Amino acid sequence: MIIFDKLWVTMEKKGVSTYQLRERCGIDSKTVRRLRANDNIETKTLDKLCTALDCKLEDIAEYIS
Repeated sequence: MIIFDKLWVTMEKKGVSTYQLRERCGIDSKTVRRLRANDNIETKTLDKLCTALDCKLEDIAEYIS
């Protein structure tokens, strides 16, 4: 299972709100809800998140078994 707990930590460290993230990435509130619920996310969304936050994938997502 992939979880996005690290996303919220990275956002806090960089001082980015969910509103700012939506504006920078062009993602909608439904996608933010999916991230909070650890639902499936498209790889292009992950790419947008990493670009907007200037981070690596491992800074926003983690695989746990």
